[in-house]
Amino acid sequence: MSAFERQRGVIRRRRRSQGLERVLGTPALFSTAYGNVGSSIYYALGVTAAFALGLTPLVFILAGIIFAATAATYAEGTVRYPEAGGSSSFARHAFNELVSFGAAWAQMLNYIITIAISAFFVPHYLSIFWPSLRDNPWDIVVGAVVIAALVLLNIVGIQESARINILLALVDFATQLLLVVIGFVLIFSPAVLKENVHWGVAPTWSQFFLAIPVAMIAYTGIETVSNLAEEARDPPRSIPASIRFVALAVFAIYFTLPAIALSALPVRLVDGEYQTLLGLPPEEGGFANDPVLGLVENLGISGTALDVLKVYVGILAATILFIATNAGVIGASRITYAMSHYRQLPEVFRRLHPRFKTPWLSLVVFAGAAPIVVLIPGQLDFLGTMYSFGAMLSFTVAHASIVALRYRRRDEELVYRARPNLRVRGVEWPLFAIFGGIATALAWLTVVIQTPLTRYAGLGWLVLGFIIYFFYRRKVVRAPLLETVRAPALILGPSLELHFRTILVPVVRNAESEEALVAAARLAAERRATIAIVHVLEVPMNLSLDAELLEDEERAFELLEEARAFVDAYGVRAVTRLARARRAGPAIVEEAVRRQAELIVIGARRRVAHGRTPIFGRTVDHVLKESPCRVLLAAGRKAA
Repeated sequence: MSAFERQRGVIRRRRRSQGLERVLGTPALFSTAYGNVGSSIYYALGVTAAFALGLTPLVFILAGIIFAATAATYAEGTVRYPEAGGSSSFARHAFNELVSFGAAWAQMLNYIITIAISAFFVPHYLSIFWPSLRDNPWDIVVGAVVIAALVLLNIVGIQESARINILLALVDFATQLLLVVIGFVLIFSPAVLKENVHWGVAPTWSQFFLAIPVAMIAYTGIETVSNLAEEARDPPRSIPASIRFVALAVFAIYFTLPAIALSALPVRLVDGEYQTLLGLPPEEGGFANDPVLGLVENLGISGTALDVLKVYVGILAATILFIATNAGVIGASRITYAMSHYRQLPEVFRRLHPRFKTPWLSLVVFAGAAPIVVLIPGQLDFLGTMYSFGAMLSFTVAHASIVALRYRRRDEELVYRARPNLRVRGVEWPLFAIFGGIATALAWLTVVIQTPLTRYAGLGWLVLGFIIYFFYRRKVVRAPLLETVRAPALILGPSLELHFRTILVPVVRNAESEEALVAAARLAAERRATIAIVHVLEVPMNLSLDAELLEDEERAFELLEEARAFVDAYGVRAVTRLARARRAGPAIVEEAVRRQAELIVIGARRRVAHGRTPIFGRTVDHVLKESPCRVLLAAGRKAA
């Protein structure tokens, strides 16, 4: 009995006992993404209301429409290139490395602001236990401590629990729905919402248009699904579905909760100025620092029920924001590592800690020092507009990339194509990306024109980034500015031992694949590497790439789970992927490129050569010829 066969009973028992998939399917991707995107309600509500006043519900709806177009763009781009990087990855394939760097540098700004603003609001919701945490300087001090602690934990390498994240995301969504239901029953008033609106006065038209990009802070975290794409079970199905569900869930909350909040905390004329407590700072008696707690206090509930609900919401919000801060820390380190891999940032940011094997310097600089610097002033409006600056620029590049890819690679077969589209002269033009690109570009210009401090800080950030890029490329790497250049595998010590961060193992059901898994697991255990296990489902030419092949898919998923369980026995982290392609060889090479793999370990049964017949078979020979990295063969017995 083979090791694979011995594992089958174990896997089946795990399935019955756990009830959860061991790879990231649609529910896991949705829960993880919603845990990040949904956390923004705890600060976006107050930030937006400060600008939009009585038009806050309308602003969130408009921002949600733009987000829907952006979600469609990310769904298609991520399925097309299932690798971490999001808009930066799309731009690399659509344009060149310079545009890719611009998108990545804008994303870096997003992560820095996300870390700062999420950490800034953690103490605000914990103020139910200590009221001073709502005000400066204690909220800044505690927020900085949260950032520093998470950076330290990530350097040490402590990982968060995926199951806990999923549970908290579901509890968070259920809590938000509960607040909506209670609000509709107790306080919702269309008449009050109508009285809140003062067209062109409160807000002014300039404030209204500025509020739309600021409201996009509500949808921070869409890059999460892109970063998890490498661990998705079946990207063509799970990624679009998870993004679609996230968009619907978040839109449902932002379609309803702001209306409840403006019913509870309406717009009032005070000393000749229209204002709502939802957007005022605590020193003026408002709830801009903890808008959801402000809503809870004004839901019409009193006594013990109110006290219990405040404690519950405060603890839940602080926990969700803590996790969102950690997600930003992880995202900042991932994008820094990717940028240094593509020679966009100096090699030093790619080096790992000698003991913990984590990118410690990128964590300290971009996930620790930079967020703390922007946090110190404690200016909430500035954080909101700075996020809008980076996000709108990054989204615009993503939309433009999808449009360019549709035109330049019009004949390329796509596994997934987002909608709606318009076919003109042989090109399927993505209407969602065209609309989204125009909307996000105009929103970016609005932020640049209307907010001088953000304009100078944001443009200064871009100038700084391009100076670093130009100097590093020209003087250090001596590489073309527009050309994609990958850094070589890291060399450790005098022995010149290669450090393999990612090892790719293609699997089929045979003894050679089992030997390849054993070899890869031993290497990964020695070097603390991740094993990416991939099975290629070869789709016949007479079927579309996204055709349903239920029996083949089920067998493939069973094989992948068995392979992962086999590797787990070595204490090695493994991710699995079902890839669809016409031929296995090119798909394996493409997967290695996407994952930036340093090594491919592939099982190969040696054959007796006849003329030009490949010695190891067509698939292995293609991998040997085209692989972007080193290849290790696990060769078995000869076959006639």
